[in-house]
Amino acid sequence: MPLQTVEPQRLYRQIAEQLRTLMTAGEFVPGSRLPAERDLAKQLGVSRPSVREALIALEVEGWVEVRTGSGVYVLERAGRMNGSDRKIPPTEWGPLELIRARRVIEGEIASLAAMQAKRKHIQAIRDAIDLMLEDTNRNVAPLAGDRAFHTAIAQACDNVVLLETVQTFWDARRGPLFERLGDYFETVPSWRMAIAEHEAVLAAIRAHDAQGARAAMQAHMDKSHSRFSASWRRANSS
Repeated sequence: MPLQTVEPQRLYRQIAEQLRTLMTAGEFVPGSRLPAERDLAKQLGVSRPSVREALIALEVEGWVEVRTGSGVYVLERAGRMNGSDRKIPPTEWGPLELIRARRVIEGEIASLAAMQAKRKHIQAIRDAIDLMLEDTNRNVAPLAGDRAFHTAIAQACDNVVLLETVQTFWDARRGPLFERLGDYFETVPSWRMAIAEHEAVLAAIRAHDAQGARAAMQAHMDKSHSRFSASWRRANSS
């Protein structure tokens, strides 16, 4: 048998595969509740965000059900086979890992934008925030405005590589993992918090405060990460 190409696996996929193997072997029987995120992370020697990404992947693929306020439960094998047949693309990034990467890169992009932004760029950032406000007030997820906000900041840097990098980050939000995570943790109150954080970034860019813009963008990403990492018991409680 010829050797097969070895492909590196994302950490959340490795965790999900271990849990699938245990479920198939009967270690976690249908109807049982999986150990808490904290306990799984300790046993696996990984971070809780990585465990959360794995659990979301298993839910999207029909292996488990997340019951807000109760826990994560194993589904019947028949339910897994005949229910959701959606598969996570092997190239999909973990949402929480993506946010941490964005903190590093978009923090520097905001800093550069503060030094280079012209009036037209600042107006584009302002317009994007206004679009977010308009959609949020209509109880619509303001994804178009959010994307426009981060894109406008990258455009102010006058560097196509940085612009396309930010656009690639945003394309990743369309994946099933990020969408499912958003179903639990993106709410009107959370979007209003994000808008306030965006306002802080804009204020620093308008003042041409490079350090302040970097700090404001990093704080925004830190808070986004915290919102997506909140306890399942608080999800959808607002």
